[in-house]
Amino acid sequence: MLSSYRQIFAAPGSLAFSSSGLIARLPISMTGIGTVTMLAEMKGTFWLGSALSATLAISAAILGPWISRLVDRHGQRRIARPATLVTVLAAAGLLIGARTGLPDWTLFVFAAGMGVMPSTGSMVRARWAQLYRNEPPKLHTAYSFEAVADEICFIVGPILAVSLATTLFPESGVLLAAVFLVVGVLLFTGQRRTEPPVHPATHHAGPAVIANRGLQILVMTLVATGGVFGSVEVVTVAFAKAQQHTGASGPVLAVYALGSCLAGAVFGTLKLSGSMARRFLVGVTVMAVGMVPLILAAQLMHGTAALVGVGTALFLSGLAISPTLITAMALVERLVPAAQLTEGMTWTTTGMALGVAFGSSAAGLVVDASGAADGYWVPVAAAGLGALAAYVGMPRLRHQLAAAEQAPATKAVASTM
Repeated sequence: MLSSYRQIFAAPGSLAFSSSGLIARLPISMTGIGTVTMLAEMKGTFWLGSALSATLAISAAILGPWISRLVDRHGQRRIARPATLVTVLAAAGLLIGARTGLPDWTLFVFAAGMGVMPSTGSMVRARWAQLYRNEPPKLHTAYSFEAVADEICFIVGPILAVSLATTLFPESGVLLAAVFLVVGVLLFTGQRRTEPPVHPATHHAGPAVIANRGLQILVMTLVATGGVFGSVEVVTVAFAKAQQHTGASGPVLAVYALGSCLAGAVFGTLKLSGSMARRFLVGVTVMAVGMVPLILAAQLMHGTAALVGVGTALFLSGLAISPTLITAMALVERLVPAAQLTEGMTWTTTGMALGVAFGSSAAGLVVDASGAADGYWVPVAAAGLGALAAYVGMPRLRHQLAAAEQAPATKAVASTM
């Protein structure tokens, strides 16, 4: 297994940009749950924190593709650093506003401003694609490694955010996320030799990336997947609090990410053949089925046993996450032109961000209205919708993949005439 991963890091600079990208991605797993926990500690309610987290996600969904389009056209360093500055200033406003008791509407403005955060994960994957576009096995392993890195973020991030907010002071989780963002982006953008070449606007003729019907299917499915992530975070914090163990929500969420992390590590070493679209469909389906035990654990158990049961169910359902997301990123690389790859990959994270917004808001409403245990019906429903979207859209996705594979061949024939 390790030999497969050693091969991809043989390229000069690959370890540096991947490790610094890991630091820069930690805030993604910390800001949402950190905001929810901060407001729960300050005001004793989950609705406001969930709504602010949803606002941040919607803002990221709107602004993220635009930021990534600028990255493709002007370069990662030139765009990511100013975007990081805006994000940190908005985060500072949110923390100060929450502490000093500013009106709630101002907190929503600051949360929206944090949506400018650059998509470091997309930029890291764009660098891998630049290195190994003509070596599919290595690119598969690289994408798998990055999926594992994402899950490491979601193992460490929630634990840090929740633990700090509940033991030091409520704002400490979000504050540390801002520090990680600044340090990570500065280190990442300092790696100049592996930065992909810019693609000026003249290279972007034709329809927008999101007009690609295959990409639309991926995005719709990942909206539902994001709904699972967002709702699981909110409901698990509420469920742990209901069991008199609020601090346990971080480790429970980390177990969820651990299942995905382990599956991604193994998946990256496999030499796969056959239809990539079919693998994506199977992954989404397994993810949906794997959410069902979560309801049983939450409804039938109580106290510490309930948290153990929920953690076990989340671990098992998490096993399908990384393989599904790895396949989704590989599909984007097949569907989208190289000149728009960062933007195309950001649309997948945009879809998940929208899902997180809807999922966290729905979960907050259900928890406040019916209790934490019933809140787990939200991720179950979201996972079911994701599987349905994948099944309905599969013919369109396969058609677009076939068209994308034919396009290079057509250009090659034309160039010889």
